[in-house]
Amino acid sequence: MKIPLVDLSLQHREIRVEVREGFERLMEAGEFVLGPTVAEFENEYAGFCGVEHCIGVANGTDALELGLRALEIGAGDEVILPANTFVASALAVLRAGARPVLVDCAEAGTGLDLPGVAERIGPQTRALMGVDLFGELAAQEDFEALAADAGIALIEDAAQAQGARRNGRAAGGFGELAGTSFYPGKNLGAYGDAGAVTTRNPELADRVRRLRNYGSEVKYEHPQVGFNSRLDALQAVVLLAKLRRLDAWNQARRAAAVLYDALLAPLEGVGLPFGNRDEGHVWHIYAIRVAERDRVLAALHAEQVGAGIHYPHPIHRLGAFEFLGHGVGDFPRAERASDEMISLPIFPGIRPEQQERVVAVLAAAVKNGRA
Repeated sequence: MKIPLVDLSLQHREIRVEVREGFERLMEAGEFVLGPTVAEFENEYAGFCGVEHCIGVANGTDALELGLRALEIGAGDEVILPANTFVASALAVLRAGARPVLVDCAEAGTGLDLPGVAERIGPQTRALMGVDLFGELAAQEDFEALAADAGIALIEDAAQAQGARRNGRAAGGFGELAGTSFYPGKNLGAYGDAGAVTTRNPELADRVRRLRNYGSEVKYEHPQVGFNSRLDALQAVVLLAKLRRLDAWNQARRAAAVLYDALLAPLEGVGLPFGNRDEGHVWHIYAIRVAERDRVLAALHAEQVGAGIHYPHPIHRLGAFEFLGHGVGDFPRAERASDEMISLPIFPGIRPEQQERVVAVLAAAVKNGRA
């Protein structure tokens, strides 16, 4: 039984008629870049996140960079972010001209260590980037309070947590603004690259709209330097169809996570994922911890179980960030996580027998390592 890490074909089967009809409408109208369908998606996604404004852009990295630029963060500024995150979080800071300042994850979990954040705030700090990692809504309310006390901006990286909610607030609705990615494998994924900025602030929304469109709101008038980072109408068709099913799909992910919890609980040598088990988590990734991770991962792959690693290297151990001057041991909890984590297959529509097969192969691999 071959089990993929993610099976996107199941989602496509559910929405393919709706998507095909939407594509045909666009072909007839000649509507491909921005336009009414993009505006419709932006309006629906803003409401989903509980904010007034959504600005569709080309990808999630652009969303974060344009958000930083809209906040006028650039050369000479510092942005605090986790050492354990996808590289896009840090690259967006670099592309905006600012300097990433890394902080270790908390002792229990994958979120930012709040005392560590407080220690790293300095005179050049302009923003804190709170990352909703693996589908769990981070402690954004705590980040908001800390940022307000320090007089800095909070930017939410919500790329992995579309639909997660806590205390009546949704991912994408925290801080001055949030950036998200609609990469195909995300909980809300396009059929290619896409992203968005969400915010309650109309002035920031206007700035991002100009920045994504060559610095212009009126064709052929360019009062500022901007970028070509616009959401395609074809992707908006896909995203609209998926958005209307997202809550149900996220609930299916939660059910799969509950089953994994039960199946894995008896296994010695397997650490269950940190994090809450309520609506604050939408299980973009189900990441366990094991010793001898590479050996166990190879055993899973040998049995056609599509496990993965998120992420094999923390930011400070990537060549692009050597200039920050960090070495091995500077962020020990993030380093330990990167050495121990394996992401198990999880997606809406995964069958219980597939999960049982995943756990059986995993149990055999872990047992063989202890023999």
